Amino acid sequence: MEAEQILIEPLITEKSVNQRAAARYVFKVNLKSTKIAVKQAVEKIFKVKVTDVNTCHVRAKLRVTGRGIGRTTSWKKAYVTLAAGQKIAELEA
Repeated sequence: MEAEQILIEPLITEKSVNQRAAARYVFKVNLKSTKIAVKQAVEKIFKVKVTDVNTCHVRAKLRVTGRGIGRTTSWKKAYVTLAAGQKIAELEA
């Protein structure tokens, strides 16, 4: 799997923006990706040193739309910790 296929998008939430002070970034990643693959993809795309990767599987939720009941899709989230003093300039606003 290519690095561009592993990282889908960065997550911009209040919690994830607050964690950037500790050089920790949150990404939505491919369901089949591993921690090692996520580490290599972030290092290749953003040219930074990754020290730690934690992943979690976000389950699908039931949603009621009108008279029907549906499900959202399940997805995978990765918390990426960078080495001290490093940051991803493209994601800083």
